[in-house]
Amino acid sequence: MTKTALTGTTILALSLSTLTAHAEDLVVGMFGGNFAKAVTQCHVQPYEAATGDTVIPQEGSSSQFASMVRATGGTSDFDVIYIDNSFAAQLASEGLSEKLDRAKITHTADLPEAVWGADDHFVQFQWAATTIAYNPKAYPTPPDSWAAIFDAAPSGNVALPDISGTAGVHFLLAAAKLNGGSLENLDPGFEAIKKIAPDIKAYYTQADQIIAMFERGEVDIAPWYQDRAAAAAAAGVPVAIAYPKEGAIGINVTMVIPKGAANPEGAYKYIDTLLSPEAQKCLADVMYEGPVNTKVSLTGPAAEALPPEIFKTLDFPDPEYVAANVADWRARWQREITR
Repeated sequence: MTKTALTGTTILALSLSTLTAHAEDLVVGMFGGNFAKAVTQCHVQPYEAATGDTVIPQEGSSSQFASMVRATGGTSDFDVIYIDNSFAAQLASEGLSEKLDRAKITHTADLPEAVWGADDHFVQFQWAATTIAYNPKAYPTPPDSWAAIFDAAPSGNVALPDISGTAGVHFLLAAAKLNGGSLENLDPGFEAIKKIAPDIKAYYTQADQIIAMFERGEVDIAPWYQDRAAAAAAAGVPVAIAYPKEGAIGINVTMVIPKGAANPEGAYKYIDTLLSPEAQKCLADVMYEGPVNTKVSLTGPAAEALPPEIFKTLDFPDPEYVAANVADWRARWQREITR
């Protein structure tokens, strides 16, 4: 079967280097698609209403943001960034993020100690997971194992996340564990994925790229983020979420203030806004993101999509280990999987 390689859209429609921001403006790197819509409602609008300042959003992925911060070498064009914790750990180890001052965050007392990253260089503001997304018509009985991805590959109706993004790293880990490996031994994962690579419909690099494929019936099953899948399902896309019995791979999404941010005080106010109970509950209700503020109580669909018993089963990879090894994994993926 012919593989279709999906390349992500250019990280920034407008080059950050050409932006003219006023002193009170806040340049925020955020994920795109449905996530950006939810963040605008739950984070951006409350921040702007409370401060009178203007948020300049720039959409991209964690890997793209990390590359941009490295490229500017301590004089970042961003003030604050949404970024997965393995990439946040990379930037911290490279001295490219500011150590956060907890005293400047009024909701610190309501946060578990576990949300703070390496030497307080980042803070987790939500939890999510890489799960199995599937078309209910194709699977009247929901798939209950990562093995379903491999079983479906010969049909040609499977999409996989590229390893340039968090979901790709997570699926590699899931494949390794399914075949007797671990985070420290991903060889079984590479071997398993290599066998099905010729039959994969597409490798997605942006989280919302597979929405259209589910809508058109081109894909019946794929590893995907639970929040994106739940939001797509609520919008009428024929997709549902299954948590595999081996455990979904947990995601700690964090906030980082890059070195050289022009408006660090605005960044602190923004982080404080999204850690508030109101913003946390809003993002759970709108985007099915797991809250970390202990004062948040969920009801309705959000409580169903984010059950506490599921959170306890998630496998959260060590971000420092991932950060130290992910470049080698990506190079090997390109050699062996998508060559």
